[in-house]
This record gives sequence, C-alpha cells and structure tokens, in this order.
Amino acid sequence: MILSHDVSHDLPGDRPTVVLLHSSVCDRRMWDPQWQGLVDAGYRVIRGDFRAFGDTPPADAPYSDAQDVLALLDHLGVESTALIGASYGGKIAMDVAALRPGAVTALALLCSGAAEHVAGDALMSFAARERELLATGDVEGAVELNVETWLGPEAGDEARELVRRMQRRAFEVQADAEIGPTDDEADLSRITAPCLVVTGGHDVDDFRQIADSLATRIPGARRLELSWAGHFPGLERPEETFELLTGFLRETA
Repeated sequence: MILSHDVSHDLPGDRPTVVLLHSSVCDRRMWDPQWQGLVDAGYRVIRGDFRAFGDTPPADAPYSDAQDVLALLDHLGVESTALIGASYGGKIAMDVAALRPGAVTALALLCSGAAEHVAGDALMSFAARERELLATGDVEGAVELNVETWLGPEAGDEARELVRRMQRRAFEVQADAEIGPTDDEADLSRITAPCLVVTGGHDVDDFRQIADSLATRIPGARRLELSWAGHFPGLERPEETFELLTGFLRETA
C-alpha cells in the first residue's frame, strides 16, 4: 500500500481547513471553480486525487479511500477539518466523519453516493451502457455518455470539456488498475458534524433517494434541493455553489 500522503493533493492557504473530495467521474480539478475562492476566503484547502484518478496511480495492494484521507490528514497535522464531498467523494466524506467524528467540523454532501444504495433502473441502465461502450473500446462514447448523464442544463461548454478531460483521464489510469477500494462500512449515526445534504433537480433519481435516506440517518442533517442542478452543481453554477458552501461553512464555524 502506498502511503496516503503520496496521493496527489494541493495544500495552499491557512487554517481553518477544508477538504474537497471529488466524484468518481472527475478528479480534484472539479473543484477549480471554488478552490481559489476558498483559499482567498482564508481557508486551508486540501483537494486530493483518489487512487487511480488524476495524478494518483492505481494501488498495488488493498486500500480504503477513507483511510487514505485520514492518513493524509494525520501526515499533514490536521486535527480538525470541514469536509465537502461530491458524489463518490460524499460517500468517502461520510465514512471519514463517521470513523473520526471528533475531527470533522462540518460535512457538505453534493449529490452524494452511499454504499448501501441499491441502484434503480436509470442508474443500472447507465452502468450497463458504460460497460458496453468500454468493452467495445469506445472510450470516447463512454466519456460522452458520462457528460450527458451527469451534467445538467446549466452546464456550459467549459464545464462539459473539463468533465470530458477528467473522465477520459480516469478511464486511462483505471485501465491498469487491478485493485479497487474496500468499503469501510462506517456507522453514519456516529456523525456529529453539522451536515448539509444537497441534490439536483435534474440529477438521476437515485441520488435524491439517497439524500432522503441520509437526511434521516445522519443526526441533524439538513436537506436542500437545487431545482436547476444536475449531478455537479459546482460545475454548473460555480458562483452560486461557492456562496452556498461558504455560507454553510460560516454557519458551522
């Protein structure tokens, strides 16, 4: 297992700390629209690439993404932090907050996934089509499928091209990956941090179902629906998402 502090990450700014965790379609670049603003607002911002994403190579032994995040925080001497996670990154953020509740000051989940969720028809159809395209070597077709599935109507050309680059990079790196992450099966009832659960009105229905469940399972969680958003509100309306996140961080400071 590689040391998790070898995971590619950015670390500018000063305390208080915010950790940004990316989706499994993207890498840390998905936070480009918010990252500098958070730094300018006085936060110490950590945004890493999970293994087999972006600049981080695949693993050669069993590993856990949540444990990687915790080990990275330990390596950097971060005793407390806010966590902001998108999609798969939201799932990992919840695991971290449940495994080490005293270290997490706030938890923002943008269209989060969840380990125990049973995929509905739309999500299963998407996954089957993606597998089919990749099996026939049509990587570009699989990239476009992800762009069209996950970005809502507010997404501009720049956001769409960024998602293309990130998803293409993920497919390239993961083509050599033989080992995937293990699931920590964290108890979400242990989360003590204030939690904001955000969904998009144009997202796949599964993620609204997940959010409804999380709002009941995470103590004190607040549920928010963005009628204009798809799966990546931070790329679709960057400024509005930035104001939403910084407002939540200020509330929980």
